[in-house]
Amino acid sequence: MRSTILAAAIALAAGAATAEDFKFANFMPPTHPYVAGAFQPFADMVAEKSGGDLTVTLYNGGELGPGPVEQYTRVLDGVAELGVSLAGYTASTFPLTLVAELPGVIDTETGTADLWNNIELFQPEYRRAILVSLWSSAPNVLYTRDKAVRSPDDIKGMKIRVPSRNTGLLVEAWGATPVSMPVSEIYNSLQTGVIDGAMIDTTATRAFRLGEVANYLTVGMKTTNSPFFILANRQAFNDLSDADQAALLEAGKEASVLANQTQLKVAADGLAAFAEMDGHEVIELTAEEAAPFDAAAEEVTAQVVAETGGSAQAIVDALNP
Repeated sequence: MRSTILAAAIALAAGAATAEDFKFANFMPPTHPYVAGAFQPFADMVAEKSGGDLTVTLYNGGELGPGPVEQYTRVLDGVAELGVSLAGYTASTFPLTLVAELPGVIDTETGTADLWNNIELFQPEYRRAILVSLWSSAPNVLYTRDKAVRSPDDIKGMKIRVPSRNTGLLVEAWGATPVSMPVSEIYNSLQTGVIDGAMIDTTATRAFRLGEVANYLTVGMKTTNSPFFILANRQAFNDLSDADQAALLEAGKEASVLANQTQLKVAADGLAAFAEMDGHEVIELTAEEAAPFDAAAEEVTAQVVAETGGSAQAIVDALNP
């Protein structure tokens, strides 16, 4: 009996010794809705699907190094085995992925499922890192501090923060000056007048407290979204067993759905919260008011697809048949 118990204990110890833990770098604060809504469930799913052979430990709030832009490099360098970021922060590396952010290409509600149904079109960009999760965001809309925007004439000359090159092209087509800036810098820049407004989805009302520094919110025009991804260090992934690789990828795909659902819900709540704040105004453009914005957006989409080339048009056709 004692020998049986001892053998079981040795086997358990051996299993524990070979268990692998992946560090997950997250630039967002631990209170961000993604953490409880998607990232921790992702970690739990990895452990469950791998039978405990692979675990994921979250490092939130930039614990492994600050700044959303640098997360991709941290994964490549092995500072973290996993990291979350936006494709737009390293736009030159992911031009095909960013076709999915262009105005009119993806449906807000079905976008993440559409991405995964056509994931093979994006895989060629992920040679240096492993694509684990990919999801679309709620639409980027326009927060402004001092001026209500109802027409391109209103936005002309304003300095607007953008999350990606494509959104910058859109803002420029509207007559404003795009300012590339990570999300962590928007609050102070808007508060101090470094920028006049910001393009971002409405989760930012609370998650990044933009409701405190912006007084107007313009919605209703064709605009971009911001694809997010979770990437894995390729060498660390290749060192896993086939079963653990499958567990990680299965959990990542399911986490994509959770992240998108979380984002859409928080964005809807953020829009409602902004409307309820004293002295704040949500400007919902009519079809007539949106028309000049939309015409410029269509030109930007056509321009970027043509410049990107390759399978860009195939991506548009697949995501928006």
